[in-house]
Amino acid sequence: MMPKTMKAVVTTGNGGYERLEYKDVPMPQLQAGEVLLKVLAAGINNTEINTRLGWYSSSVTESTNSVSDDGVTAQESDGGWNKETPFPFIQGTDCCGEVVDVAADVDAVLLAKRVLVRACMREHGYGCLDNVWMGSDFDGAFAEYVKVPASDVFAVECDWSDAELGTIPCAYGTAENMLHRAQLQAGEVVLVTGASGGVGSATVQLAKRRGATVIAVAGADKHAALAELGPEMGADQLLARDADLLAILGEQSVDAVVDNVAGDNFPTMLKLLKRGGRLVSSGAIAGPVVDLDMRDMYLKDVRLIGTTAWDEPVFPNLISYIEKGEIKPLLAATFPLAEIVTAQQLFLTKQHVGKFVLVPEHDGYVCR
Repeated sequence: MMPKTMKAVVTTGNGGYERLEYKDVPMPQLQAGEVLLKVLAAGINNTEINTRLGWYSSSVTESTNSVSDDGVTAQESDGGWNKETPFPFIQGTDCCGEVVDVAADVDAVLLAKRVLVRACMREHGYGCLDNVWMGSDFDGAFAEYVKVPASDVFAVECDWSDAELGTIPCAYGTAENMLHRAQLQAGEVVLVTGASGGVGSATVQLAKRRGATVIAVAGADKHAALAELGPEMGADQLLARDADLLAILGEQSVDAVVDNVAGDNFPTMLKLLKRGGRLVSSGAIAGPVVDLDMRDMYLKDVRLIGTTAWDEPVFPNLISYIEKGEIKPLLAATFPLAEIVTAQQLFLTKQHVGKFVLVPEHDGYVCR
């Protein structure tokens, strides 16, 4: 017998940590085509903080950290990814879970499977870019249970812990999607900014898997941890965040740039690109408004590629990489779900490498 209520973190509106309420809420009720998951682990991402702060609003021009530090309490109604954020709701974009119930029209073969959820869902199929995100557009995984479309659930067979699997969906899905769109090829040189974060460290591994030469930019204090990925999965060259990239690498020295940092250093990225190079981005943690010298773009036939909606091959590819042992999880720390405020506060200090993961208690259950 399933319980009638569950523990969840409800985000009540734009604002500070006071908007995160850990409380009892009704259990999700399955509709056609859906499955119910017991949440085993849920990763923390910039997007949950950005959504709570209303950072996606066009009225915000500063970095996530600056907005958080300023104690922003409200934004315009365009503070969500695609539309007005559906407050109050349950955030949580990353989910490793166990299927505990299925709708009448869903194959029961999924029951008891450990799964990952494809967080970016295409409402109208892959013929258009319309998309919705679990934990941003509808209730997500910062809860004991979550319901999701069966079509976006992927069973995974591996010896990783629940928490390690909880690091994967958003960060690795975003990274794989960027490299897929940029068509990164073996033998190319790619520069990855913010390489110690969840998306950045995933990008390093996935670019190496493609046979690219990877130059990673991260705080010098993070280099030792990144070096532990080794020569097969780690960067070929590590540069400090405050390094003079133009002096070290030279103009027109890289084929592609994966930049989720943006901010003041964005103009340098275009100067580093070779003719025909590509810059791909899915974020802007150092600030969304940048300087762009159009000559650096059009005179070199540079392509600027924005990515949010994941392409169809992306998530199945990730599952296969996990099961083949071609990538590693980078788990920085785990926290009980009830301690989400502490986890997000530490997350914003950016002292870690990889991902923070929240674990629901489930009457004493400990993630395996």
